[in-house]
Amino acid sequence: MKREAINALDAPQPQGGYSQAVRLENFERLLFVSGQVPVLPGQAIPEDFAAQARQVWLNIDAQLRAAGMSKSDIVKINTYIADRSYLAVNREVRSEYLGSLLPASTLVVAGLVDSAWLLEIEVVAAQ
Repeated sequence: MKREAINALDAPQPQGGYSQAVRLENFERLLFVSGQVPVLPGQAIPEDFAAQARQVWLNIDAQLRAAGMSKSDIVKINTYIADRSYLAVNREVRSEYLGSLLPASTLVVAGLVDSAWLLEIEVVAAQ
């Protein structure tokens, strides 16, 4: 698969760990992962935002593994957070998880279905 980050010079540049667009060519598989929430397998929910964010990424990893993929295959992320005050911690935990990977990304501050959830993340992966 050929993967190329696109950041047009005549448009705003990314302000963080993402690309404005990602072009894919010659991929064979495309995976859409539904919004993953900060729930552990036993239904417990971590209390603080950082722990919830790490759990969401663990849940994403589980879905990717089940499809025979890994985080290096992520090309698009949609993140929904419950409050703007979580922006910095979200960026920190996301950077821990993604490292140098720069997928296309959207971040929305939104009300989530369960008030105990502080974030929800969905991804698209390709191989």
